[in-house]
Amino acid sequence: MQPAAVVDAVWPILVEVAPRVARIAVLIGVGVFLANVAVGFGLVEYIAAFSKYLTRPANLPDEVGTAIVTTAASTTAGYGMLADFRESGRLDDVETLIAVTINTFFGFVQHIFTFYAPVLIPILGLEVGLLYVGARAAIALCITVVGVLAGGVLLSRGAASDGRDADPATTPDGGVAGASDVSAGPSDDAGNDTDPPLSVLQTAAEKTWPKLRRIVPRLAVVYVIVTVIVRTQDLQSATAVAEPLTSILGLPGASLPVIAVFAFETTAGAATIAPMIGSTFTPRTAVVTMLLGGIVSFAVSTFKRSIPFQYGIWGPRFGSKVIVVNTVLKIVFIAVAIAVLLVPV
Repeated sequence: MQPAAVVDAVWPILVEVAPRVARIAVLIGVGVFLANVAVGFGLVEYIAAFSKYLTRPANLPDEVGTAIVTTAASTTAGYGMLADFRESGRLDDVETLIAVTINTFFGFVQHIFTFYAPVLIPILGLEVGLLYVGARAAIALCITVVGVLAGGVLLSRGAASDGRDADPATTPDGGVAGASDVSAGPSDDAGNDTDPPLSVLQTAAEKTWPKLRRIVPRLAVVYVIVTVIVRTQDLQSATAVAEPLTSILGLPGASLPVIAVFAFETTAGAATIAPMIGSTFTPRTAVVTMLLGGIVSFAVSTFKRSIPFQYGIWGPRFGSKVIVVNTVLKIVFIAVAIAVLLVPV
């Protein structure tokens, strides 16, 4: 292939991927920076006062509360914080998986204000919109509760307060922890940070750059590969799995095209089903259809978004574990929600 042809083929992909990678890199950088600032200023203790009702029953360190609060504003920044805590040795792999699971509801909360309330509910109407958003909120909340319960069962109660007896010179992956670690500054006798604010901010910034230098190239490479595959392969066939499900659940025939659209574009799917509510679909069967679209979309969204994002933050080995846990829990509780919605009233 001629160099000009290669450029013509690759350039549109780079144009598509670059803004996405840049946006995620900024949010990850913000998350890692805030994690270092929170530790440097001793803010973890204040945030823990609000989040301890989740972190302590789950036997997690108080620092996790900082990431939970941040996730409600930005999922990417919250994940960046957890990645920083894990790499610095403050969280091991099991604790990180549990923390990611607990984060689920808080990641959902931000979408209520940015998407569900201003976009989806007006399209679907108040009754169906609230029923759908309520179902999704209940699913996310159940996953968070599972995370809290899992921490209570799997983690020892002392792990959250023993200061992580891990060797500070190593990371959970066995690497050497250097300047990128999150560490508190010098403290006075009362336990208060004695570093001046400017010094804390400068140190936090210095510790953020090594994370970005490692994560962003990996993120960009995976996104380019995935984008190439998406452009050259027919992922629409993934919706074929929904056909037997709609028959088993007794949904109208019109549910299949709605699921196909919903699986690839939520807003378009909602706009597709909205005119049929009341004639073809009842409010409950409409919500069930959209939830099925959510299940089918995991095959597509996991490949297009979750794999690049999770691999970029955690690396392939641990990123795969995060994806599996997230996907399994979501499918299980969506299935439960569908069963509840289909119960005759």
